[in-house]
Amino acid sequence: MSDDRDANDGRDPADDPPATGRTTADRILETIEALEVEYVFGYPGGRAIELFESIGHGETDVSVIRPRDEREASVMAEAYGRMTGSPAVLAGQGPWIGSLGAIGQMEARLGSSPMVVLTEASERGDYSTLAPYQQSRGDYGGLSLPKILDGITKEWWFPRTPTETVRSVQLAFKHATAGRNGPCAVILDGNAVTDSFPDESTPAVWDDGKQVRNWESKPTDGDVEAAHDALVAADRPVILAGNGVHAAEAYDELEAAAETYDAVVATSYLGKSTIPETHERAAGVIGSFGHEGANRVVSEADVLLVVGCRLNPMDSNWQAESFIRPDEQTILHADVDSRNAGWVYPADVGLIGDARETLAALVAAAGEADGEVDGSRTGAGENGWALERAATAREDFSVPECESDDVPIKPQRVCKAVEAVLDENTVVTADSGNNRFWLLNYLQTRDTGSYYGSGGVGAMGWAAPAAVTAALLGNDAICVAGDGGFAMTMTALETAVDCGVAPAFVVMNDTSLGMVRQMDEGMPGTEFHDTDFVGVARALGGDGVRVDDPADLEGAVRDAKAADVPTVVDVRIDREEDMAETLSSSFYDAVGGLHE
Repeated sequence: MSDDRDANDGRDPADDPPATGRTTADRILETIEALEVEYVFGYPGGRAIELFESIGHGETDVSVIRPRDEREASVMAEAYGRMTGSPAVLAGQGPWIGSLGAIGQMEARLGSSPMVVLTEASERGDYSTLAPYQQSRGDYGGLSLPKILDGITKEWWFPRTPTETVRSVQLAFKHATAGRNGPCAVILDGNAVTDSFPDESTPAVWDDGKQVRNWESKPTDGDVEAAHDALVAADRPVILAGNGVHAAEAYDELEAAAETYDAVVATSYLGKSTIPETHERAAGVIGSFGHEGANRVVSEADVLLVVGCRLNPMDSNWQAESFIRPDEQTILHADVDSRNAGWVYPADVGLIGDARETLAALVAAAGEADGEVDGSRTGAGENGWALERAATAREDFSVPECESDDVPIKPQRVCKAVEAVLDENTVVTADSGNNRFWLLNYLQTRDTGSYYGSGGVGAMGWAAPAAVTAALLGNDAICVAGDGGFAMTMTALETAVDCGVAPAFVVMNDTSLGMVRQMDEGMPGTEFHDTDFVGVARALGGDGVRVDDPADLEGAVRDAKAADVPTVVDVRIDREEDMAETLSSSFYDAVGGLHE
């Protein structure tokens, strides 16, 4: 090799485009700024350090949030995407973004949250062909970050030049919000990210905003007409709203469609709070751990409009024969991805497009139908089926245990204590495990977009970092978690302190992995020693209180919500209150034998 060639990649410097005086990392920052990204959540390391340096040395409105590890960072980035519909950036060193940071990416993939991941393969020039240390290009002897990302992201790129790198970052933002939202990743090359970025190149690097632009899709006129005709003819129309309504922020359109077609609205678990659960048409949450009344309403429907819900096994009550019945019910399935419509149950009509566009089109079709529907539907609406059935279903949000004065405290009462402090500026984040099923049954939301739970992949430890993100977005945030899940990411409390926000952390503490323990009391690995979460909170810069008496519960939650520092409410719950037994009995009552 001649002396005038770069020893790392074999390029001839004479062939390089003119330099601009800025590095590729600087140009990536320009893209992030142009796309109005607020936050980079991550941990400096590897060749991602160059991106952090560009942010730190430049005049920029982009803020870096550095939690305690990549798992926490990935959850915060995912929660930001889910709550706003816009991607934040997760950044850090490849081996750890692909391992610890996989949690948030998996949640984003299955929960349809936009996210852009900027990571690297920890290359060190010519040393990548030697016995590797951290190197994760995927060739002999090393780890394979591309294979990991291929399994957990929507799309990924591994560019090798400055031009490819910036174009890849642009495309990551584009694809993160194209169609069904999801995480997209770029693996930065160690040389390319530090190279000077050229003034001109072939192919060209286009304007950031123009390159990432997407267009919302909507269903065909014929499919809208067919769905409209079915809904008008229905005696018992029901809308099942899923996470796609959150993703499209189609809250007003959902209520309008329900009013227009005199329908009841039930939600999936991820669709909880797509309609206020106090609304006169709201029936609650369906599924194997959902409300008896909501399950019954869906089972009784003659026309079922599914919007932005894939109908996973828990949603579908594990395919109970008497729940959803394609041979007896007309199924209209609206989804942004045509593969999801009719995926689980055969659909009579597929409405392929953005949930807001689809619901708006159905409302418009009713207005154009020569007075068939005028917002106070005739026919079925005259007998009041929808409002009567919804009102009956909402009774499931309250049971005697919600008011119990028993000690230890009933978990149902914890849900009502959280509910009592809700207002239009409060967001609740729920973890995986028993706590989220208690919450979905007994926490009755009053506002849209006010409840989010771990449910894409169902990761424990999600709720605490997600609550910090909710607080960063200007909300009063309340994390609700079991002691097992909270302990996994309780360092999020310190992140909140660092960021100057003060979410409340309500811990349903039964000193165990309650959901698993209740399956089999003899199962090993389910018990914890009694952790002093109040002491932990204070050591991390926050505050806390232990609650044993139900009379003190609501006041403690209210005070934590109003506190100036992040505050833990360590609630000692009745570990013998069996969630699965309590809720599964309601499920069988709801669907068993209804259509023999």
